[in-house]
Amino acid sequence: MRRALPLLVVLGSLALSPFVAKAADSTPAPAPAQASTTRVVVLRVEGAIDRPLASYLDERLTQAEADGAVVVLQMDTSGTLDQDAVALGDRIVAMRVPVLVWVGPAPAKAAGAGLLLMYASSAAGVSPGSQTGPQDPVDLAAPQPAGPGLEATIQGWLDARGKDTQIASPGRIMPAADALDLGIAQVAAASLPGFLSAVDGKTVETAAGPVTLLTRIATDDQQVNERSVELVFDNMGPVKRVEHGVASPSIIYFLLVLGLACLAFELTQPGFGFAGFAGVGMLALAAFGIWVVPPSWPGLALLLGGVGLMTLDVRIRNLGLLTAAGLVAFAAGSWLAWHHVAPAIRVSPWLIAGAVVASLLYYGFGLTVALQSRDRIVNAQRGLIGLVGEARGRLAPEGPVFVKGTMWRGRSGGEPIAPGTPVRVRGVDGLVLKVEADPGATPMLRDPDRVPAD
Repeated sequence: MRRALPLLVVLGSLALSPFVAKAADSTPAPAPAQASTTRVVVLRVEGAIDRPLASYLDERLTQAEADGAVVVLQMDTSGTLDQDAVALGDRIVAMRVPVLVWVGPAPAKAAGAGLLLMYASSAAGVSPGSQTGPQDPVDLAAPQPAGPGLEATIQGWLDARGKDTQIASPGRIMPAADALDLGIAQVAAASLPGFLSAVDGKTVETAAGPVTLLTRIATDDQQVNERSVELVFDNMGPVKRVEHGVASPSIIYFLLVLGLACLAFELTQPGFGFAGFAGVGMLALAAFGIWVVPPSWPGLALLLGGVGLMTLDVRIRNLGLLTAAGLVAFAAGSWLAWHHVAPAIRVSPWLIAGAVVASLLYYGFGLTVALQSRDRIVNAQRGLIGLVGEARGRLAPEGPVFVKGTMWRGRSGGEPIAPGTPVRVRGVDGLVLKVEADPGATPMLRDPDRVPAD
């Protein structure tokens, strides 16, 4: 019996093995481990970093830090505009998520504050053909050399990031190769996907400690299915985009000159029309730009005074001393208004010269001739008062009237007037004849196609 017991155990195991195997087959296999997805938020830094752009960057950096996303600043800037570049660099160094900077695509540049942000970033890249530096001026609205403490601040950023970077000379303009040699940029990439793939696997420092970047961009179907990177391109909203667009001395100057020209045109018209409203809108945008980029106030006063003198000369129907003085004041004010800013954003002399010539033609000849023509028309209209004409369309209250051989725009002061009704001119309102129906009168027609009824 004892000898048979092992044999029975073996036979029983063989008999139960199909059921054990079937049960094992029915047990679900463990799911393969899913690779974590890296959220990469791309923020475009284009143009001067003014108040609207700085506010946008601050909001998006806060959101990216809350989401745990990697931030990429796609850079093409000459510096800040009345903003604290050092404070922005400190803000980036204090981020608990990686903040990367890519200067591209060519011919993008990172000068002034843009170079400081490259120093403060966790890692930076440049595209071939891009420009890095110069560092001075940092603030384009106040183009003075940076203080002696800035180099120590930059070195503190580099130490916090663990970078082996040489601080470039403040006045040096560097091609992409020099930025790489000095360690200001760590990789070269001609495109943003190439930059993200180049930094993939690198360990960078953040305020929360070292982070290994997983930013590889998919290049085949398998990598696409893995969804290892979620790439988000974030843009400014339409309001901030307009605010950023007008915060430039050249755009402010253009809006200011054109808006004043529209208002001057309205002074030659009997009412306030489309040109006036367009001028008010452009001046409102220019006022916002002036708030962002303050001009030289004496220069702005000269510019406005010059336009005022030219407009006054138009009102008195003259082309003389006032126009000449106004043109000189306008040219001097145009040059002085934003001459204190850095050359990178200064109003172009060609734009100023074009505005001066256009103002001479517009105020000196165009508006003067237009106003004189309007005066002749108004005088002719006043000579029609008391005459009888004919309504050539329904006046409800306005419509066409035919008086003394010419078609005019008429306005009825009472009930609508039917076509063909004789009308008498009772007054003039700008370029419109005030008429009333006069059924018993005979129109003074000079139209061979029209014969008054008996």
